[in-house]
Parts: sequence; C-alpha cells; structure tokens
Amino acid sequence: MHQKFLFPTQYFRQIINQISDMGLDANAWLTGAGMNTTVLSEEQLTLDIEAFKKLLVSALEISQEPALGLLVGERLQVNSHGMLGYAAMNSGNLRQAMELIERFIELRISLISLHHEIHGDEVRLIFNEAISLDQIQPMVLEAITLCIKNVLDFMTLNSCPIAYVAFAFPKPNYADLANDMFNCEVRYDQSWTGYCMPVNQLDIPLKQADPAMFQTAQEICKQELDLLNKKSLLSVKIRKLMLEKQNGFPSLQVTARMFNMTPRTMHRRLQAEGTSYHELLESIRQSLAMKHLKSGHMSVQEVAYTLGYSDVSNFRRAFKKWANVTPQQYMSAS
Repeated sequence: MHQKFLFPTQYFRQIINQISDMGLDANAWLTGAGMNTTVLSEEQLTLDIEAFKKLLVSALEISQEPALGLLVGERLQVNSHGMLGYAAMNSGNLRQAMELIERFIELRISLISLHHEIHGDEVRLIFNEAISLDQIQPMVLEAITLCIKNVLDFMTLNSCPIAYVAFAFPKPNYADLANDMFNCEVRYDQSWTGYCMPVNQLDIPLKQADPAMFQTAQEICKQELDLLNKKSLLSVKIRKLMLEKQNGFPSLQVTARMFNMTPRTMHRRLQAEGTSYHELLESIRQSLAMKHLKSGHMSVQEVAYTLGYSDVSNFRRAFKKWANVTPQQYMSAS
C-alpha cells in the first residue's frame, strides 16, 4: 500500500514546462508513468507518493540535469502560490510572513511542514519532511526552498536578509549554481534544511505592506484551510497529528477516537488511501529517527524511547530495515 498526497496542478505544470523547455517529450514522460495531460484540468492532484518518486527520478534521468529541482523552483514565482502568495505579498514584516507561511503551507503542498527556531541572534525557518522523500529529497527541497525564497525576495524588493540556506544532504556538483540562484551562501551536510536570518530583521516594516489586503487574504486562507481539512485525506490528517506529537504517539484506538470513528472504520478508510495506521507510524518514526540521529543531540537509546520503543534492540532492528545500516553507523556517517 502506498501513501497518497495532494499536489497543486500549477506546480506539476511547471515541472512539465521545464522538461518541455529542455527539448524533451513531456507527454512520453507522463505516459511512461501511466499519466497524461488530462490531469492538468484538475486544480489539485491526488498522487501516489511512490509513483511520484518514480516520476521525478525519471525526470532526472531523461533530462540529465541534476539541478532540475532548482530550475523548477525558479519558475515558481509569487503568483504561483494562490491566495497564500497574495497574503505574503502584503505582509507587514518578515515575521508576519514567516508565521503566515508556517500556518498555511499545507494549502500549497503537503510534502513538507515548516517551523521556526530562535538561536541567539538568528532565526531558522526549518523545512521538515511530512512524507519521507528518499531519493527525491534534494530535488523537492531545492524547488520548495528556492520558490519560497523568490516570494521573500518579492516582498522585500530583492533585499531579503537571508544569511545562508542550509541543506541536510551532501554538496552536489552544481553547488555554484545554487549559490547564484539563491543569491546567498548555501551550506550542505547540515543537520537541518531551511533559511537562517538575523532576528533583528524580522520586524522591520516592508514597503509593499497593505494591512487591509493582508487581513482579507489571510481570512480567505483560513477558509481554504478549513475546507481542505474537511476534504483532506485521512492519512494526511493522521500524519499531521503524529508530527505534532513527535513522541508518545497515540494508539490506533486513541487515534480513531480523535477522528470520531471506530478503529475498523479508520482502517478501512486508510486502506482505501493505500496505507495503514502501522505504515504511517513507521514512516513518521523513520523520518524522525534519521533527523534525531543526524543532529547528534540524542543518543540511540534516547531516540528509541522518544519514538515509543521500550526495547532499544527493537529500534535497532527497525532502523536497520529502514536504512540498511545500524543507528550507530548512521550517526557516524552523518
């Protein structure tokens, strides 16, 4: 069973356009994945995550362009992001824009979530994988971080005070291109992915701010989010719940109760979406385990207990199955 997620057609169209502009046959690429251009008539696509991964891997292979994520991200300008982009354009300052994007990012993409952390005199806007991206992680994260950087540049009239961009994957052979496109330092092999900015820049008023327009757009975003939550896939809602917990995950019975349904009904609905409670839980545990071990802030035992394993040996076996290495080997290589 494979997990499904929502993906804006506007973003998918930009991938197709980039492939076409490179002189490649986008229709053949889609057909090879069992899709065709009729999907572009829909506002939101419901995609199978494993099929999406194969589709992007195929795009990288046929284009022979390892920086494809950056090229797609560059195409996603502020008007690509619907009402969320419009609200961001009218934000009063970077803090307001940052909190807005954190709150409503799922209106545009459910593959990631955002949160910010204050570290002394700097703030980090951190991108977290809501769904394990595996081999397409660099491409997806590069596209998303660059397109949001484009929004911030538009808001600040190209004076966005990002000190550096961080990526939690190895330095690619196109790192110089990334530095040019982000127009700031790009650091690789970090314990997190996102932006670093000076805290003292967050509350400086923006020249393009329009409080009335911002308020109106934010209210529409709230309405869209309420509607999305009503229509959202149950698996997306459960993943969001688990990510908010990050430890002490609720049991199947408790989770079902929280969504006002029986465990049997929840199992049936998740099965229809191509997944199960157990698969969602293991996917979240895998993502968080790799994140915690890579950061080096917790021991293997602490990570195991945080993720709900009462026996560390069970965690070690599970991790070996996920990553083909032991937790200790993964930490040493990070």
